[in-house]
Amino acid sequence: MYNHRTLIRLIYVSSLVVVIASTAAVMLLIKSKIYVYDRPVITVAGNDETVTPFPVSVNPAAGVILDTGSINVFPSNGLADNTETRTWWEKIIAVFSEKGWYQNLASPVSRIVVIWPGERKEEAATHIGNILGWNLEERTRFIELITEKNPVLEEGKFYPGQYVTHRDASPEEMADVILTQFENEILNRYTPDVAAQVPFEDAMIIASLLEREAGNFENMREVAGVIWNRLFIGMPLQLDATLQYARANQTTAKDWWLAPVPSDKYINSPYNTYSNAGLPPGPIANPSSDAVLAALNPVRTNCLYYFHSNDGSYYCSETYEEHVAKLKATFGRGR
Repeated sequence: MYNHRTLIRLIYVSSLVVVIASTAAVMLLIKSKIYVYDRPVITVAGNDETVTPFPVSVNPAAGVILDTGSINVFPSNGLADNTETRTWWEKIIAVFSEKGWYQNLASPVSRIVVIWPGERKEEAATHIGNILGWNLEERTRFIELITEKNPVLEEGKFYPGQYVTHRDASPEEMADVILTQFENEILNRYTPDVAAQVPFEDAMIIASLLEREAGNFENMREVAGVIWNRLFIGMPLQLDATLQYARANQTTAKDWWLAPVPSDKYINSPYNTYSNAGLPPGPIANPSSDAVLAALNPVRTNCLYYFHSNDGSYYCSETYEEHVAKLKATFGRGR
């Protein structure tokens, strides 16, 4: 049995732990509230007739990437470049933001919903539906409203960003806001002159691949250079992200981006870029304007292979032998 002094010490330590934990929780909530609600949000915006078209530094017809020097980087939406590069803090906030009590910290009548770069349409509908209390039928209708609007794309039009709305917003209202933002940020910048150089859907497909395969904006441009080089010579892209997408399309699992396994390379799907040359038939995720910009303005390189180390460092190679050697030097084995 505890003696009197031990019991007092135990009570003291327990009380101290409770106080520290409570203080940390309160600070976490306050800081996360500031992080989410003090950042720019998107409301219904009108068309801007003065938007700057996307610059283009790739010529698919000639099979060349041009040196462009500096390119105009459009304003970031303030989110992580993609779901894979979110910080631990952003991952926590992504979970909190779907809780009604958390949203009520800011306002009992409004809601802020987030679409992250690199998410599938189902993920976007789930996050928004959780915050707005939609049922399955409403979430399905929300997806259909966006995907069926011209230009028809199964993925890619759920424009990433933070959107402010009222707590009872309908699928129709949210679809209108998101499609308006997609038009302002992507479609209006994709002028006929841009489309004459790179077809719109090709750019959207490559941009979606970059959201899943690359890190920050500059790394997107580096990976885009490798993707274009492979397309120029008819070499299969062999991108793991497309295997993840193809695999998820054939299951009912809610984990949409499971790590690929060797057998995935044999999945019978047009999205399997190991067994099919060229681009997949459509985007695999929702790209930001930064990703579209990177797709249209790749880094000029001779590399045909690349990988990222566990710490996110980027390595590219011109030959398969060089690629394997770098893999062995980095991971202790080729793969």
